[in-house]
Order: sequence, then C-alpha cells, then structure tokens
Amino acid sequence: MEKLIMLKPYFSHTIWGGTRLREEFGYDEKGDDIGECWGISAHPSGESTVCGGEYDGFSLSRLWEEHRELFGYDRGDRFPLLIKIIDARDDLSIQVHPDDEYAGRHENGSLGKTECWYVLDCPEDGELVIGHNASSREELVSMIDEGRWDDLIRRVKVRPGDMIQIEPGTVHAITSGVCVLETQQSSDITYRLYDYGRLQNGKPRQLHLDQSKDVITAPAPSADKQIIRARKTAPNSVDRLISCDHYTVSKVSVKGEFSFGSDAGYLCASVILGSGRIFDTDVSKGSHFIITTEGTGKVELSGDMELIISRA
Repeated sequence: MEKLIMLKPYFSHTIWGGTRLREEFGYDEKGDDIGECWGISAHPSGESTVCGGEYDGFSLSRLWEEHRELFGYDRGDRFPLLIKIIDARDDLSIQVHPDDEYAGRHENGSLGKTECWYVLDCPEDGELVIGHNASSREELVSMIDEGRWDDLIRRVKVRPGDMIQIEPGTVHAITSGVCVLETQQSSDITYRLYDYGRLQNGKPRQLHLDQSKDVITAPAPSADKQIIRARKTAPNSVDRLISCDHYTVSKVSVKGEFSFGSDAGYLCASVILGSGRIFDTDVSKGSHFIITTEGTGKVELSGDMELIISRA
C-alpha cells in the first residue's frame, strides 16, 4: 500500500487574488489573480489529482470511491475535508456559511461549512473580520437593511500562527494582505453578505441577504472564544491546534528525524515551511498529500520543516 499520496492542487482565480501563491509557494500557475490553492479537495467545484505512483492522474473523488482501503475503509459518502491556501491581495467579501441542516434542506443536500484558518502571514497591523456587533437578531436585521456595515462588522487583530475557528453562522472575511491555510468541510456553500460595492465584469456580485439573515448567529460569540493565539511549537512534536466534530488540526515541527503515531486511517498534510522527507518521499513548502497510516499507524519524517495536518 502506498504510504504517501501526492496531490496536484486546483487553483481558483478571483477578483481579490494575487501572485503570492506562485511566488512564495512555487506553484506553476499563471495569472495575477490567483486567490486559492485547493491543495486537498474531492469537491466537484475543484478537484485535486494524484501526482505520481500507482494512481497517477486519479481525481481524489475517484480514489475515494474505488480504493477506500487507502483511507482506512472510512464509510462516509464523500471525502470529508477540503484544505486550501488562500491569498488575499484585496479584501474578500463579508460572508457567512450555513450548517449541515440548513444546507441539506436549501442547497441540494450539500454539507454545511465549518472551517478554521491558520494564519500563515499577514501585515504587522493585520486583521480579520470575525463576528459582528449586533446585540440581537432584530438589531442585526436592521443594520443589514440600513447598510450600516461599519457598525455591524467586527474586526480583530491577528498575527502569524493564530488559529481561528469559523463555526456556521459566523460573519467572517479574510482581509487584504492576509494568507491562511484553511481546513473545512468539503462544501462550497457561501452566502455573501457585503462586497464593498465592487463590480465584476461591470456588474455587482450577487449577494445572499435573505439566506445570511437566516443563518447568522446573533448575538455573536466573543472573538476570544474563536481565536487560539500563536504559540511556539517545540521541535519534533505534534501540537494539536483545534478539534471539533468535523476535524482535528495539528501543527508538526520537524528538526532532523522524527516519527509519531496515529490511529487515523489517513491524514491530510500540507508543508507550510521548509522541506524534508515523509517516509521515502521528498516534500517541500506548498506540497499537499495524504498520509495513509493503516497498518503501521506510524508516520516517519526527516528534514527541517513545518506541516499542518488534519483528520476527519
């Protein structure tokens, strides 16, 4: 059984994207509007494909359907996670996601969207939109209807290494200059609440005000409950950053040789700094892959690098 399944990402071009994904992560993708690298994705909106090995050229969804033994015989009806790197040259729209129940009823059986952001880089005064300032649902609706966006939107200072959990119903946005690694449910459902009046192809982008009013949590939880502030990860260790019903996300720091055990059938992994080897395969910053741990339950690493790993 292959221990490492290397993946070729899918790239999304956006009005707020830039060039950092090519210049800093080395991706061979043209354009100055590269907004998202979908590093590990089996979602039909943008799939990763296997790069090398016995299953070269397979889409991740095909691999999931035809070779479930690689994933510890997970019984889910779809690959559960989607891992992205997002580069915001400009502000993203203010948005909110539904939960599984709402998405299942209103979005053709789609999953909802719980996600988290690990801040890879940001300006010295970097900030993210996390939550809102309305004290009740009535005030929320009033502020939306009156377009009182500056009063409504809550901005929070962040720095590299911060981890932010975005539960369904959370008003949120990545802002200019911020780059994050996002771990999320395999869903592409987003309700756009506000887009700064921008035009795309001469027209305003679609807003989803009614859906947003339906799903936004009001009042919003305090930002302190959603942010895990940056902390130093000791060399040759696995630091669990966040865990919820949909995923557990950890940071791995490697200096020299290191191994750790896992009882998961597989792990999603992305190198965010440096380079090294996983088992007998070379990896470097920007590499995305699935580690199959069925059988041995042990992951062997070497080099000088940092990774974000996740399990469903």
